[in-house]
Amino acid sequence: MKNLIYIAVLLVFLISCSEKSEKGEELGSKNIKAMNDTTPKVTGIGGIFFKTKNPAQVKEWYGKNLGLAISDFGSAFEFRNAHRPDEVNYLSWGTFDENTKYFDPSNKEFMINYRVQNIEGLVKKLRENGVTIVDEIESYDYGKFVHIMDLEGNKIELWEPIDSVLTTFGGETTK
Repeated sequence: MKNLIYIAVLLVFLISCSEKSEKGEELGSKNIKAMNDTTPKVTGIGGIFFKTKNPAQVKEWYGKNLGLAISDFGSAFEFRNAHRPDEVNYLSWGTFDENTKYFDPSNKEFMINYRVQNIEGLVKKLRENGVTIVDEIESYDYGKFVHIMDLEGNKIELWEPIDSVLTTFGGETTK
């Protein structure tokens, strides 16, 4: 009788391991598919920027009162890539002088930066859809950028990041 119970427990264990393995393989293949996806699209928020009368004072206020790690450029928020958890990614928060021309031709007080993949393919798709492309794609060590306008006149910054370069810059980040 002991042997029969032992065999039954062993069978239940093996069946459960087999089911977990199949689910793990399915999840693994989804992660690999997501990691190899090159569809031109937004993948997240890359930055939030707004105009202010006194950018330095406002940054200081956010650091003192909300705990943001402040630098000359604002604050870099650090997070992990969902598909590659060992990879550090960044979101930038920053203040701009109220008279900046960087948000032009928009009259808005803010600008959102979206993280994208395949920026060239995305710009091609946007052109085909009649979206206003403000400038040409520019490349830097830390990624590629281009600006577009939405249908209500909001300037949007698109960024295809190279986060590993930002990691080498070092510095304090908001976590």
